[in-house]
Amino acid sequence: MNEAVTRLRPSEDAHAVTPSDGANLTPYATVLYVGGAGNIKVKTLAGTDVTFTGVPAGTFLWVTVQK
Repeated sequence: MNEAVTRLRPSEDAHAVTPSDGANLTPYATVLYVGGAGNIKVKTLAGTDVTFTGVPAGTFLWVTVQK
């Protein structure tokens, strides 16, 4: 299956994510649901560090992240 199509499929599972500077997500996340407002710092699957600032509660961040 084409990788772009694979990324559009619904998730097969969900996990709570706890803030951590050291732990990688296993498996990596393709979407994050933000349950509480604030800043979200992630490391993308490509290895880029990104901080999303002022993210409102209830937001979905459509970015593939490893940390």
